[in-house]
Amino acid sequence: MTERKPVAKDEERTYHRPLWVEEPARRRRLPDPVRTAAVRAVLIIAVTLIQAMVAVLCTLAGSWLAFPMVLSSVASTVAATWGVLDVWVTRQVWSQRNGVVSAPSSTARALRRERRRARREARAAERTQARIRRRGGAGQLSHS
Repeated sequence: MTERKPVAKDEERTYHRPLWVEEPARRRRLPDPVRTAAVRAVLIIAVTLIQAMVAVLCTLAGSWLAFPMVLSSVASTVAATWGVLDVWVTRQVWSQRNGVVSAPSSTARALRRERRRARREARAAERTQARIRRRGGAGQLSHS
């Protein structure tokens, strides 16, 4: 028979896996106003679906509550449609105000650089011409 050695407390511990592993997001987060509108729309749609289900069950049961529930379901459907449109409009407005982040391609960058260089050269030539005109020089090379 082999003897068992007493195991220290540190050796008894095993490596525990973390509950989750952080991964980079595939897509960027929605802007705050758009996310707020989306949450509102989801809540309104959830309430609308519950109302519609209650209206159907009340109708099947022959309850007096069926008619008011159908009316409120119609009103909720209008509100849900408004909520979805609100998300869409909020997203469009946010995109217009804050612009779309874009990385210009190297060709666009090169064209911009070329235009800048041409503008700089044109301004320098204009300054030179203005300086010549100010001196009153009609092409004089000397004062004689």
